[in-house]
Amino acid sequence: MKIGGLQKLSLIDYPGAPAAVIFTQGCNMACSYCHNPQLVYPYLFERSFDEDEIFVFLSKRTKLLRGIVITGGEPTIQKDLLEFITAIKNLNFFIKLDTNGTNPQILQELIAKKLIDFVAMDIKSSMEKYNLFFKGDLNLIKQSINIIKSSGLPSLFRTTYDTDILNEKDLSEIKDVTSGSEYIIQKCKKMTIM
Repeated sequence: MKIGGLQKLSLIDYPGAPAAVIFTQGCNMACSYCHNPQLVYPYLFERSFDEDEIFVFLSKRTKLLRGIVITGGEPTIQKDLLEFITAIKNLNFFIKLDTNGTNPQILQELIAKKLIDFVAMDIKSSMEKYNLFFKGDLNLIKQSINIIKSSGLPSLFRTTYDTDILNEKDLSEIKDVTSGSEYIIQKCKKMTIM
């Protein structure tokens, strides 16, 4: 696993549970407002955490933390994500995955194997504008939305509302796609990427 950061305690990232947040390095999207460019662009990568270092920390926090949030970057591009999550699950933590939805097969496998307990997916835009963020197959995004909606897991869909790109029509389309699920709109704060 390419791990670029560890937040040792968060009271907001896993709803209802004190959690640690693990940040993976690398992403397959390019968002103009990205708040974690040091996790996305290899030339900005900082030191990687050793997995052993992460597990030493987690093993000491089994009574203090209830949840672990795995976010990024984009966690599902990590080739050993399933093994990593399995090892965390063996420590009896609840696991929340933050994803951009570009790898529905991995998402489906994590759900089928009961390796995640909560999933949050960022929906970047209406489908007609998705190519501004992602150059891959948009059916992958649609599959992930359907997988999450039918999973029975606690879940959240969210959109960062960049008014330079999105409008009310886009948000309305996203609301239709996520109908029946929790959906939030986040304010966009522009970051300067070097």
